[in-house]
Amino acid sequence: MANQNGKLLERIATDYAAGSFAWDPGATLDLARCVAPSGDPCQFPHIRPDNAPICPIIDATGAHGFITLRGGGLFVVDPAATPIRIVGEYDVATVHGNGCGGIQAGGSMFIDSGGGTAANLDQFDVYRFPLTGYTATNAPNTPLPEVVFTDASPDRDAHGMLLTKHGRNVWALDRIRGVAEVFDVATSAHVGTVDLKAPYASDPAPDLADLSPSGNRAFVTLRGPTPLSGDPHASTGTTPGVGVIQLIQAGDSGKLKSIAPITNKDAGGVERADPHAIRVRLL
Repeated sequence: MANQNGKLLERIATDYAAGSFAWDPGATLDLARCVAPSGDPCQFPHIRPDNAPICPIIDATGAHGFITLRGGGLFVVDPAATPIRIVGEYDVATVHGNGCGGIQAGGSMFIDSGGGTAANLDQFDVYRFPLTGYTATNAPNTPLPEVVFTDASPDRDAHGMLLTKHGRNVWALDRIRGVAEVFDVATSAHVGTVDLKAPYASDPAPDLADLSPSGNRAFVTLRGPTPLSGDPHASTGTTPGVGVIQLIQAGDSGKLKSIAPITNKDAGGVERADPHAIRVRLL
């Protein structure tokens, strides 16, 4: 669990059958004050300048967690160790800041970096990390991720990620431009750009997404005009709600088909609705 304000990586013990959830304080890793396996401080200028954890992404086996950091850099951790233990360290030159999206596909972990803060307004990077080869004895930035895509031009912000049916493509959403960049899992090639704007959604600000059970649709949160998190330049949208995307050509492309609006106006009439997370659950 990412405790951004405290710059802590924390763990909650869960027993879903019993409905039991308990904070495990002995697992906590202080990312601002810890020392990385190399001997470098976990947080230090020009290495990892701001270690607020953004999104912990755990692989399917539970062996590794990939922890994106607000100021750049990344840690790979053993999430089951007590306390949580760093087994891979990456600096800001290797992995840029504000990463949020991450998804396992094709024997790799895809991670992105975005432009969601005032300190780093524009960024769109997609990296591909191996799932194995992590040990505290490695040199920093080892194993080196593949840079799948990078674009630091104005008005770019990589954020949520989606894996299409049969694991064919990874989509990376851009909140500022209102598009998704599509990548072939087998080759890492850039398949194309999907425009998620529509006549009824000129600035949808797509945030996070999940796939329908059939795989022919994706559901995406669309941010509101008064964002609760993220820098407003990236997080402000005009149509708060859940967007329904029709996937085309097995996920090579797609189109925003409709929006289920969400509203929460305050006493002054200001729209406060600001959807963020989403998950499809089978019942």
